[in-house]
Amino acid sequence: MAPELPGVLAGLAPLLEHYGYAAVFLLVLLDNCLVPVPGQTVLVAAAVYAGAGRLSLAGVISVALLGAVIGAALGCLIGRTGGRAFIHRFGRYILLPPDRFASVEDFYARNGGRAVLFSRFIDGLRQTSGALAGISGMPWRRFAVNNVLGAALWVGVWAGIGYSAGSHIGLVYTQVVRYQLYLLILLAVVIAIVVARHLLRRRRASAEGGTPEKL
Repeated sequence: MAPELPGVLAGLAPLLEHYGYAAVFLLVLLDNCLVPVPGQTVLVAAAVYAGAGRLSLAGVISVALLGAVIGAALGCLIGRTGGRAFIHRFGRYILLPPDRFASVEDFYARNGGRAVLFSRFIDGLRQTSGALAGISGMPWRRFAVNNVLGAALWVGVWAGIGYSAGSHIGLVYTQVVRYQLYLLILLAVVIAIVVARHLLRRRRASAEGGTPEKL
């Protein structure tokens, strides 16, 4: 008998019942490739099913890992081929005008490997990090290594939480997501400080008639 999924996970039960591993693969892939679908949530739910013997934990981890790696790689490819033109044309509508995006691009040029490695744990960055890496021109080998390592870390953590928490997953998931939100807020503050610092240096250099310093 399938376990009863609590809270936010309950809506994914029909998908897991009817499509199993295919649902995990597809939603995780899309969630790592610019599409805001509940990939992380279905990964946790599938791990709960694995803990109840309804799915294989090894199978859940394998398809989720494959979906995460392919999804981010597709995002990177999209970023390389059309991302820059999109930002220059529509960036102002998504709070990324060209001057602000220049700071984001500089951040990825210097810290892109770590960003790709850890971004999966933050909603919003999980969907866009691959594309941002592609737009910033991150070398494929560097991206691939951090993409695989980041996917393995993300899948391992969430699958482990779902598998071990079992019927208590509702409370555990709520608490973990709450701390994830705090981390996102902290990251947003750090990025805002970096952007403000960059703009201030550009303005100061412009006023002095010199060349703007690099961050």
